[in-house]
Amino acid sequence: MENTKPPGASAWRTDVLIGGAGFAGLALAIALRQGLGESFHVTVADPALGRSHAGDARASAIAAAARRLFETIGVWDQVAPGAQPILDMVVTDSKLQDVMRPTYLSFSGKVAPGEPFAHMIENPALLAALIARAKQEGVELRTEAVTGFEASTDRVTVALSSGEPISAKLLVAADGARSPIREAAGIRSTGWSYDQSGIVTTVSHERDHHGRAEEHFLPAGPFAILPLKGRRSSIVWTEEKREAERVVALPDDGFHAELERRFGLKLGEIALAGPRRAYPLGLSMARSFIGERLALVGDAAHVIHPIAGQGLNLGLRDVAALAEAVVDAARLGLDPGGPDVMTRYQRWRRFDTAAMGVATDGLNRLFSNSSDALRIVRDVGLGLVDRMPALKTLFIREAAGLTGDVPKLLRGEAL
Repeated sequence: MENTKPPGASAWRTDVLIGGAGFAGLALAIALRQGLGESFHVTVADPALGRSHAGDARASAIAAAARRLFETIGVWDQVAPGAQPILDMVVTDSKLQDVMRPTYLSFSGKVAPGEPFAHMIENPALLAALIARAKQEGVELRTEAVTGFEASTDRVTVALSSGEPISAKLLVAADGARSPIREAAGIRSTGWSYDQSGIVTTVSHERDHHGRAEEHFLPAGPFAILPLKGRRSSIVWTEEKREAERVVALPDDGFHAELERRFGLKLGEIALAGPRRAYPLGLSMARSFIGERLALVGDAAHVIHPIAGQGLNLGLRDVAALAEAVVDAARLGLDPGGPDVMTRYQRWRRFDTAAMGVATDGLNRLFSNSSDALRIVRDVGLGLVDRMPALKTLFIREAAGLTGDVPKLLRGEAL
């Protein structure tokens, strides 16, 4: 449908309005435009579209299924030169003062010949590629926030921070963990905060990482070393909140000393290669992923612990499922924001999301403690898994997002 304001109408009209221009919101907008063509209008509204993201130190692990999505919507080729494949991964379990960190579990990093189970990519590069592709596809990008909305029988009228209303068939909340859209809809979340923060930074090192990712389980939480292009690595360092605040506030030499205690010297001398930030960690699950002419995706629907690196990938699974449900309905001439479409989306995503939330919460509780008894049990368990190739293959495919009822985009198929 055209993006027009009919004579006498009080609001501009669009088909789908997405509140939030992060990875999930932009990927969904692109997928819908490609699936339904120029006659189907998609608008993305977010004040962040007018800001620079150059100072963002974060990088993301893009699982194989998510990479297939980005490839299918025409984004991956733009970022592939800067994406570092994860070729293998090792897991250790030790105390901070331990001299040796024995490897209890290792994975080769391929889900198929020539296809790594994940890539690491820096967030600003991926976000820039998504914005550029959205513009190419004719997605309307607006640097405004969604400030309210009211659903009726056949449409939802959305208020923007400019004061201009927009009428849409479907409103999508992709506006983050503290989603104002979710709150305005009265959808409650259940969950809790961990007494932990995730410290994120980038380091350079003397030796090549050869595409190896490492996850050191320490009593305060996991310390992950994730390979980036060149002799650099992204650090995701879980620490108790107070200790995280203390460490981040240290002068550079003090922070470097704390980092080196955990990183080690296996890759030679290390140096800070980016800013450091600390983010509070928690588990949150929306009690419903849908409302009247409303769908929640990404962090607006769920937030999990980064222990398995699945947060972003879980949100992209939402995108693939919702895009397929909307496109299938619209092609049949059905209402893309109708209750049947919303119900299909929720049924597709709720169980998978809840299962991942339970799994990451359990892993964090199992590994983020000082119990010697639990350490023995988990190390025996890791060792057993390491000796079971079939089980390791299953874990790799699960981490890659290739198990269960996989939407088309995650299989690399166009809608």
